[in-house]
Amino acid sequence: MFEVMMILGLTLVAGMAMPLGALVGCKEHIHPDWLENEFRHSVVAFGGGALLSAVALVLVPEGASHLDMTTVALCFCGGGLTFMALDVLLYKLNTPASQLAAMLSDFIPESLALGAALALGGTGSALLLAGLMALQNMPEGFNAYRELGATSRYSGRKIITLFAMMALLGPVAGLSGYIWLADSPTLVAGIMLFAAGGILYSVFQDIAPQAVLEKHWAPPMGAVLGFVLGIIGHMLTTHA
Repeated sequence: MFEVMMILGLTLVAGMAMPLGALVGCKEHIHPDWLENEFRHSVVAFGGGALLSAVALVLVPEGASHLDMTTVALCFCGGGLTFMALDVLLYKLNTPASQLAAMLSDFIPESLALGAALALGGTGSALLLAGLMALQNMPEGFNAYRELGATSRYSGRKIITLFAMMALLGPVAGLSGYIWLADSPTLVAGIMLFAAGGILYSVFQDIAPQAVLEKHWAPPMGAVLGFVLGIIGHMLTTHA
């Protein structure tokens, strides 16, 4: 019962970082030029750093430890190809929700993996993954809100409410992983690697290009800060 409550709490907190990021994004009346430029690019870069740390410190090491080299490569490349196909589809549909789709595409597999990790006794990995999910969901929520708000007919309140409702998908996915994937460590490993490949594609396709700001040098430090927080979390959970 304690593990179930832990899954619900961790995935919900990580998911609620999405509407929290959207709340930050809606405060355009506070120094709008600064928000639009250096701060926005720094937030985007921070999210990219957090995503890379999730790939490097959790998803790939945990996934690769249960699979052979060929399966690792297939799952990882499959994730990248799937995210690329989703990107192409969204472009052809001319939808303003590409950031939203990317946010859900990594949040749901990571929640599945978190639930399965707890079922397998990996409390440290689950805590680290939850922390990294929260770190990446906030800037992704910020960016997705700005993208939807610029082109959508929905009000800011409706977008934030939508993000809050989507946060509930985390506990659902986490419990699903805990109940149905606990006896399938190889399947969990495949999901982790699939998500890692997709995240890496997203970082270099969508996030890294948006972090660049001509004649400004602070935004790339956001990526460094996002990654170093992942390293600190990894050290705290592995040495605890």
